[in-house]
Amino acid sequence: MTTLDTIVAHTRKTVSERKRSFPLERVIALSPTPGARRSFGASLLRPGRVNVIAEFKRRSPSRGTISDDAHVVRVAQSYEIAGAAALSILTEEHFFGGSLDDLQQGRQATLLPTLRKDFIVDPYQIHEAAMAGADAILLIAAILSEEEIRLFSRLALESGLEALVEVHDPEELGRAIGAGARIVGVNSRNLKTMEVRLETALDLVPAIPEECLAVAESGIKTPEDIRRLQDAGFDAFLVGESLMSHPDPGAGLLALLGGAS
Repeated sequence: MTTLDTIVAHTRKTVSERKRSFPLERVIALSPTPGARRSFGASLLRPGRVNVIAEFKRRSPSRGTISDDAHVVRVAQSYEIAGAAALSILTEEHFFGGSLDDLQQGRQATLLPTLRKDFIVDPYQIHEAAMAGADAILLIAAILSEEEIRLFSRLALESGLEALVEVHDPEELGRAIGAGARIVGVNSRNLKTMEVRLETALDLVPAIPEECLAVAESGIKTPEDIRRLQDAGFDAFLVGESLMSHPDPGAGLLALLGGAS
């Protein structure tokens, strides 16, 4: 099994357990009204700005521990002060050390639209995201069929959430577009091998329809990386590991934005 297979199998098991202990009806009852959401897509189109989705995560399978004692509220607020367009918060617990509580705290501590970044394989997780206050969810084409992307995107919209559909090869991009994705993220990390190649994003961006928002993900470390991706046609940039590795993630973002402007 690949690392991705292992994560997905574990996710399916834990979601099943959560559904038994906290039934869907209760999750839906505790969800705020869709009108309370912030526009994730609009935040990525700020004119004259470098639009970075700044990510909070404590660890990852590829890197191991990044910042295990990081405090989500402090990091989220420092990102907002530095000029982030939006937040991405890892909520997967076993492999990334995240939680829905992190999402809720981070979102409440700022005015930024907030993405639930997780391995979503069940509609239950979309309702969880809504309950925790997320404004958007990540859908990973590598683990979903075109019909699942379509259905999950529709359910997200009904819950007041937007969907960032992540791809990393032409076949996945075709399925995302076929499913009607409007925000497409190209992950330069191959989730099966964990190899990172910025060229993955550069190769795929010409095939993203003009009406879609194009987001570059992974492997972004320097202002030069952002300028290169921006020149290629990307609208926004999801940056996590390089910021969370910095002693002060907010200062790291400020330096990245300052150099890329």
